[in-house]
Amino acid sequence: MLKIYNSLTKQKEEFIPMQPNKVSLYVCGVTVYDHCHIGHARTYLAFDIVVRYLRSLGYAVTYVRNITDIDDKIIKRAHENNESTDVLVSRYTELMHAEFASLGILAPDIEPKATQSIPEIVAMIATLIEKGHAYPSANGDVYYSVNGFNGYGKLSGQNIEQLQVGIRVDINEAKREPLDFVLWKAAKPGEPAWDSPWGKGRPGWHIECSAMSKQCLGAEFDIHGGGSDLRFPHHENEIAQSEAANDGHFAHYWMHSGMVQVNSEKMSKSLGNFFVISDVLKDYPAEVVRFFLLSGHYRSEINYSDDNLLSAQSGLNRLYTALRGLPVIPSPLVGEGGMHSMAGEGYQKRFTTAMNDDFNTPEAFALLFEIAREINRVKDTDVSLAAELGASLRHLASILGLLQDDPDVFLKGDCDEVPEIEALIAKRNKARQDKDFKTADEVRDQLLSQGIIVEDKAGVTIWRKN
Repeated sequence: MLKIYNSLTKQKEEFIPMQPNKVSLYVCGVTVYDHCHIGHARTYLAFDIVVRYLRSLGYAVTYVRNITDIDDKIIKRAHENNESTDVLVSRYTELMHAEFASLGILAPDIEPKATQSIPEIVAMIATLIEKGHAYPSANGDVYYSVNGFNGYGKLSGQNIEQLQVGIRVDINEAKREPLDFVLWKAAKPGEPAWDSPWGKGRPGWHIECSAMSKQCLGAEFDIHGGGSDLRFPHHENEIAQSEAANDGHFAHYWMHSGMVQVNSEKMSKSLGNFFVISDVLKDYPAEVVRFFLLSGHYRSEINYSDDNLLSAQSGLNRLYTALRGLPVIPSPLVGEGGMHSMAGEGYQKRFTTAMNDDFNTPEAFALLFEIAREINRVKDTDVSLAAELGASLRHLASILGLLQDDPDVFLKGDCDEVPEIEALIAKRNKARQDKDFKTADEVRDQLLSQGIIVEDKAGVTIWRKN
């Protein structure tokens, strides 16, 4: 029984999709005006695991992740760069796709863009006006009337009366109440704009996701996700818009991933501790970054630091070292005859138990290390059992998008000095054969100084990068 922590009800609930064996999932995507940062990676890896695990359970998942391609930040950055918003958006969208792919983040099944959904956005705004939940203002903007929606605050736990206190209203805004938010922004000179019944303009941020989720999944769907920073006001506003426009429920389960801290401080540009994915990948292999970001529970905060990334590297090394040298065989967990390995079946059940508990990756990781320890215990005495355990390890890790590389390739890393290293190892082995242990030790120390660890196993010398 899969249980998901529902941010709306503040408790874990049994997951029951609207349609048997089918899951509809919408995750708020990136506003593409700059490089994606490590916080983006954390959020979309969290939902990558949700999609992968649901599919491993046999669900047909329709995964929608939008792109916000028109926004104040996009317009400002394009102006600063003296380029069009289209050129800016295209460049950063391409970079986002490449960076996400390098981290093994699955592409969504549908990736709608705000500018391609203008008719749906306009139609939803018109419905909200017709039902009395929105109003055109004197300056050409259209606003949502928060006081007209009784359920406002139910996701975030915010109190409308308390929120009203201290809200600053921009002098250029023409809204009736401080909490009202913009659905349609009147065109300004030089900005991209589209036709609407209220004049030329562009959509506000919140209405985009309400319209695109309905366009792709219908008015009601299973899971809505995003980072915890979107809970208020973005997701709160989505609920208000969608339920008011559609006269019914919106998403049945709300999931929010935790934030990334840097050396125990909130990651922010103002603090100078802001790390983009492309820079991180210059220093650490992509699978190490993925492993690190999945090592904490998706709802918890995670601390980004070199020490924690090096710990992730060490952990992955241990798992790959256990697999190194094992014959690759089909997993006993997925064969035609089902789970016919008692050891494998036990691990599968425990893995499923962990993941069924709100996608508990730390528990799943602990199980992977337990299997690796068992492989190391038996690999020198029972190669057949070790190979079977290795196949089970690969299969369970594959559900998390891990351990799909060749162990030797991973452990040797991106190394351009392979011929030189192999030559030094041959020199060391020759010295050992000649009982010239002084030279053998000197060569080992030389390799170690270059970050190369040498291991002698069953008459064979293997090496890996430290």
